[in-house]
Amino acid sequence: MADNLNMSIKQKTLRINLDPKIYGSFAEIGAGQEVAASFFKSGGASGTIAKTMSAYDMKFSDAIYGPEESGRYVCLPRLIKMLDKEYRLLPERLPHRREKTCFFSYANTMEALNYHRTNQGRGWMGVRFQLTPESPPNDCIIHILMHDNDNLLQQQAVGIVGVNLIYGCFNYSHQPEAFLNSLVDDLMPGRVEIDFFRLTGPDFEQFDNRLFSLKLVKNGLTKATMFGPDGDILQPAEELYKKNLLVLRGRFRPVTKVNMDMIETAIKQFKNEADVDQSKMRVITELTLSNLRTQNDDTIDDKDFLDRVDILCSMGLTVMISNYQEYYRLVTYLSKINRNQKIGIVLGIRNLAQLFDEKYYHSLQGGILASFGMLFGCNVKLYVYPSYADNNSNVLLNCDNFELPFHLFGLFRYLYDNERLMDLEDADTDILHIISDLVVGMIERGEEGWEKMVPELVSDKIKKKKLFNYPGEVKALVE
Repeated sequence: MADNLNMSIKQKTLRINLDPKIYGSFAEIGAGQEVAASFFKSGGASGTIAKTMSAYDMKFSDAIYGPEESGRYVCLPRLIKMLDKEYRLLPERLPHRREKTCFFSYANTMEALNYHRTNQGRGWMGVRFQLTPESPPNDCIIHILMHDNDNLLQQQAVGIVGVNLIYGCFNYSHQPEAFLNSLVDDLMPGRVEIDFFRLTGPDFEQFDNRLFSLKLVKNGLTKATMFGPDGDILQPAEELYKKNLLVLRGRFRPVTKVNMDMIETAIKQFKNEADVDQSKMRVITELTLSNLRTQNDDTIDDKDFLDRVDILCSMGLTVMISNYQEYYRLVTYLSKINRNQKIGIVLGIRNLAQLFDEKYYHSLQGGILASFGMLFGCNVKLYVYPSYADNNSNVLLNCDNFELPFHLFGLFRYLYDNERLMDLEDADTDILHIISDLVVGMIERGEEGWEKMVPELVSDKIKKKKLFNYPGEVKALVE
């Protein structure tokens, strides 16, 4: 098919219906009953639809796909079971179509706004599909959040996104940016959010799904997404639900011994908090879009992003990409997910000074007091890592000698006395001179000595993969 980025939903469904190669099934659970209906309404559906199936009752759903160990129905494992079963039936029952047909199965499991409006409309949808007849199938799976304040509008949004997803699989699969952006075609901004996108299969082995995660945030399709140490894309609400969260924000270019000391010392203190369940702890390293942009032209270099992520993942760390520049916005987002369980924010003393800088809140009604109300209104504590006053000083800056304008000091003292912020104990003061920009500069110039500033595993990875413009040789420093 030729690409057209300005097609309506009806045009997309009709175009698929009239394509003799595309044939498949639909299985929809819960609030997702609109996708197959869109194909029926556009005409020519017999050319596309082999079967449609919907299930509202949990017992019927379990009888078809089996029960979930978690007891949840709106979850990724349920969607995978649906795709497994429905796609398997296509070539099995339609062997006469194998040679000329690109089979597909669309499935979703959705939860729309309830009658009392006490829940978040959300759900999973995916397509298992062939790009050429008789080839192994691919999977495209997304998770969406619906923000309409009306049940019927949320169902309508599910129908639109589902059509866009199916159309994108067959038309934009090799245009990642166009594919992502097309998912919200025909929807006003803000109606839905897509915080998980995973495209896998033999036709897409060259794609790195971590880049898709970056582009979801960069293109405004969501505010935050994340992936684990193995590079697998994670859905934040499922990964962080009712967890105690410890978050370190940084540039991580590259991960230094200071970064690791911040994490390790914070973990020791965080897990000893009375309201922290160690079995439910999650440590997150967070990169904001501003920390990913280059200083020269304000762009985001995909390779540089992946270089940083490779190192974080190699250290066994979970990575979050967000567009929450202010800490209070990040905490507000996380507290909704973890149901106000404990959140620890790890930051340096210089970042704490920025947190108290009133100029950052001039656009917020209520200014710094409003921002602190949102930040500390949740079950949050700040863990402050020390720093030397300057490179040639022995004066250690921490909460004990933290300086603020007189009119703000009382606010700081209140938070400190009530243990809403505290110093990180046992910080390694021998490494506080390490600055990531200095490390990168030494790497690029081929100077010796930078290896001592990063963990050994990081050093080995930089050399092996020639990250951060590592030249492959080391020049001795001129005395």
